[in-house]
Amino acid sequence: MKIPSNIITLLVGIVITLVSLWYGQNHGLLPVAASEDAQQVDNIFNFMMTIATGLFLLIEGVIVYSVIKFRRRKGDTSDGPPIEGNVPLEILWTAIPTVIVFILALYTFEAYNNMGGLDPVISKDTAPQQIAMGDQQHRIALGIGKSATEDNPAIMVDVKGIQYAWIFTYPETGIITGELHAPINRPVQLNIDAGDVIHAFWVPQLRLKQDAIPGREAFLSFTANREGDYPIICAELCGAYHGGMKSVLHVDSAEAYAEWEQANKPVQEANMGETALVDPKNMSDPEFLSPYAEEMGMNHNMVAELANHNSDHAF
Repeated sequence: MKIPSNIITLLVGIVITLVSLWYGQNHGLLPVAASEDAQQVDNIFNFMMTIATGLFLLIEGVIVYSVIKFRRRKGDTSDGPPIEGNVPLEILWTAIPTVIVFILALYTFEAYNNMGGLDPVISKDTAPQQIAMGDQQHRIALGIGKSATEDNPAIMVDVKGIQYAWIFTYPETGIITGELHAPINRPVQLNIDAGDVIHAFWVPQLRLKQDAIPGREAFLSFTANREGDYPIICAELCGAYHGGMKSVLHVDSAEAYAEWEQANKPVQEANMGETALVDPKNMSDPEFLSPYAEEMGMNHNMVAELANHNSDHAF
C-alpha cells in the first residue's frame, strides 16, 4: 500500500513541529534565571530556538532526502534535468525569513520596553538648572531595568569599573566593597561608570548587561528572585587582564542582607564603643596613661600624682 505524498508531508510537518516545540523549551542552554526580567529574555531565546530547530530539521531533512532520492545510480552517465529556477519557491524562501525577522524584532522590542529600556532616567549628578533647560545629553542616563515602586524602593549602588576590578559603593550606608550584595525580592539600581576604559557589567543569571563608559553614567536595575552566588563578568575587552576582571553577586535573604549590612558599615557609623586609633602627640600624660592605669586598678588621682612625682625628679 502506497501512502499518498501529501499525507507523508503532513505527518513530517507535525513531527518537525512537535520536536521543535519540545526542544525550544527544553534545550538547557541557559544558566539558571535569578531575576524577574530573566524570564522575558528566556522567552525570546526559547522562541528563537524553536524556530531555528524547525528550520534546521526541515532544511537538513530535505538535503538528506535529496542526497538519497536523487543520487546518481550506478552506470548512469546522463546529465541532470536543466532546471534554471523556480520563482514561486524563491519568493517563498525569501518571504518566510523576512516575516520571522519582523516577528522577532517586534517581540524583542516589546520585551525591551517591558524591562524599562525606553524609560528615561535622570542622572544622579544632574544639576536642577540642567533639568529645567532640558539638557538631554547630561540629564538622561543610559540604562535598562524597571523594578522599583513607591512601596518597594530600590537600593542604590554606585558601580565603578577600573582595570581590573569592580568597586561597589552603597551611598545610604557608606559601605564600599569589591562584591555586590542584594536582598532577594528587593529592587536594586546600579549607577555604573568607568574610571579608565570601557567595561561591561554582566551577570548571566540576571540576563542583563550594561556598558561602563568613562565620563558617562549608565544604570541597570534588577530584582533578584533566587538566592545564591552569581558571577559578575566584564564582557568588554578592557586590557591585558580582562579575563581576570570578575566579582560575585550575592543574593541574600532579607535577614542575611541586614546582617551583612550591619557588619560592614564604616567604623565611624558602627557602635563599637571604643576608639580604634588615637594620636598620642597632643595628649597629656594623664590622658595617655589613663587606659593603662585603669587596667592596673589605678584611678585618675593616682595617675596625676605619679605624673607630678616624675616631673619633680626630672633632670
